[in-house]
Amino acid sequence: MLKPETTAAFEIFCEEAKKHGFAPKIESGYRSFERQLLIWNEKVTGKRKVLDKNCEPVNIAELSEQELMKTILLWSALPGTSRHEWGTDLDVIDAAVVPEDYEAELTIEESYGVFGNFHKWLDKNSFGFRRVFLPGIGRVQPEPWHLSYVPEARKIEQAFTAENLAERLNSSGILLLPQILENLDWILKEHVLCYFENFLHYD
Repeated sequence: MLKPETTAAFEIFCEEAKKHGFAPKIESGYRSFERQLLIWNEKVTGKRKVLDKNCEPVNIAELSEQELMKTILLWSALPGTSRHEWGTDLDVIDAAVVPEDYEAELTIEESYGVFGNFHKWLDKNSFGFRRVFLPGIGRVQPEPWHLSYVPEARKIEQAFTAENLAERLNSSGILLLPQILENLDWILKEHVLCYFENFLHYD
């Protein structure tokens, strides 16, 4: 379900990585709006864990609805704003350093630990892919494993509008809708558009 241009670029990326002993593996690629909506609603209802900024589980019963919304947004994108919906973005690990049955958790600890050498290589090699969620930008927690194929992702960024997003959310059945719409400008500023602006600095 990735865009053909993303797939072609990732194949080149993999070939180059293999020359250095790495075996890039996609842990999460395309994710539909419906899938992102399911993840969101299951976090709101407690069917999935909600984590704080330190990756520690939160007791959602102790949070107000607005606090719950903001906490979920630390690690999960609002449906309609997830870059995984675009077919341009990937969560990638190095399969060369783990057993076949290893289940990556996509944590900062992994990025500096078991996948540390891979990420050091990524710091200097991109082949059109760039990290998006970096320290000091916006409120999404850093995700060094999340790569975006810049040429295609930029096109989608330029077509993104808040009006289309609000219309889609209104008819989606998403939970916490009143809180989302009341804070939509803030969500877009801190969780979406700031990453678009950061991407403008990439060649």
